[in-house]
Amino acid sequence: MNVTDCRRVVLAGVLAVCASCSRQETPTGTGSLVTLSVAADSVILLEDLTGRQVFPLSNWWNLDISGAPVDSQSQAMIDWISGRTPANPNAVRIVHPDFGPPPYGIPYLSTGANQVLVPVAFSPYGSQSDAGAPGRPSGYPIPDLARTEPNFIEGGVPGGGASGDRHLIVIDRGHWILFETWATRWDAGDGRWEAGSGATFRLDTNDRRPDGWTSADAAGLAIFPGLVRRDEVVAPGPIRHAFRVTTRATNGYVWPASHQAGSTAGAPPMGTRLRLKASVNIDGYPPEIRRIFQAMKTYGLIVADNGTDMYVSGTMDPGWDNDILNPAFHSLTADAFEVIQLGWNPVNVGVP
Repeated sequence: MNVTDCRRVVLAGVLAVCASCSRQETPTGTGSLVTLSVAADSVILLEDLTGRQVFPLSNWWNLDISGAPVDSQSQAMIDWISGRTPANPNAVRIVHPDFGPPPYGIPYLSTGANQVLVPVAFSPYGSQSDAGAPGRPSGYPIPDLARTEPNFIEGGVPGGGASGDRHLIVIDRGHWILFETWATRWDAGDGRWEAGSGATFRLDTNDRRPDGWTSADAAGLAIFPGLVRRDEVVAPGPIRHAFRVTTRATNGYVWPASHQAGSTAGAPPMGTRLRLKASVNIDGYPPEIRRIFQAMKTYGLIVADNGTDMYVSGTMDPGWDNDILNPAFHSLTADAFEVIQLGWNPVNVGVP
């Protein structure tokens, strides 16, 4: 089966779940891929969501920045990201796809409206975490399979394990609500889910986290809308949103971010938007790479976490080919980008 058909395909280790009756159903088949019907209350890993609008078109993730002004400190921030110093003035940073086939990247799963909601114990950011979605009972729609099956949680370890970012992303497709957690783990001894922080987002609104609040990401932003997704790359149309990117440190935050995670002089703030320069020629790349790079020109990259410089986030998906992704991304450096005016918000979205 061609992996481009993965909108109706999941890994063999990922099973359909009958959420409304709290029992698990195992599809037949022992191959590496299993075909499933997308029932209303099934749990699907990497469901094709290209037919759904993720946040309104006016949302910061979907904002066309191709005509935005360049920030006066753009070159200084690019120099900082590149690691340039008086002793090493020619340093460069290559762009890297921080995703690929399992265990690389961040998976996401979708559930039906009747998926059972379970409590999550949050620490150390409990006071900035959501117990549940607004207007809904408390809890997160985490299926039981996430405790025992690989690749439900970032890192690929069943139940999340004990190290790494361990992001868990769940989309309630019925209510169109996004649930995200960081440092996620199943505590078998206490019989509960635990996470460092958690946030929920209604995907049909522009609701923003309160200033000073984190989310499952350090910047206080949602993670899912900033992922390079395989279903969008293989779709016929353009990708219409920005991507998440990390730098080794940050300095405060600017809109659309709501939270800071450092005050390193010279570093970009959380929420900084990088734009692939219009002068960069992308014609010679494979079609799927051109779609990704064009989105970087039109919508850009948003700095959302501390990590490795110029690491672009995407989904954990067996359809990715590292032999295509890595050479293409590595052909770009930070110098191919410019920083648009910090906090640029022409439509005044997400401001109290």
